[in-house]
Amino acid sequence: MSDINIKITDREGVTHEVVAPTDMSMNLMEIIRSYELAEEGTIGVCGGMAMCASCQVYVISDPGLEPMGDEEDAMLGEAFHVKENSRLGCQLHMAMEMEGLEVEIAPYP
Repeated sequence: MSDINIKITDREGVTHEVVAPTDMSMNLMEIIRSYELAEEGTIGVCGGMAMCASCQVYVISDPGLEPMGDEEDAMLGEAFHVKENSRLGCQLHMAMEMEGLEVEIAPYP
C-alpha cells in the first residue's frame, strides 16, 4: 500500500478526508490542487518553489513531518497569517510517515 490518509480543512472551514499517494513524488500543495480544495489561482502561485506562501497550511496533527528547511523558513518569515504551526504545502512531500496528517489551509493574502 503506497497511499496515506490525510485530513485537509479548506478555507471555508470544511474538512476533507483524502487519500494521497506516496509513490508519485507529490507534495501537499499538489494534493490540495488535485482535489480542488482551494480556488484556482490561490494556491501554488509560484509553482511550488517556496517563493510565494500561497500554499501555507497550519499543521493540526503532525505524525512526523520532516524538519523545515531554510528556504521554507525564510518564506514564512515574509508571509501573512503565519502561526507557530505554519508550513508550506509545497515543501511537504507525501511519505508513509505522514499517515494521519491534519492541516488547515491558511487564508489567501
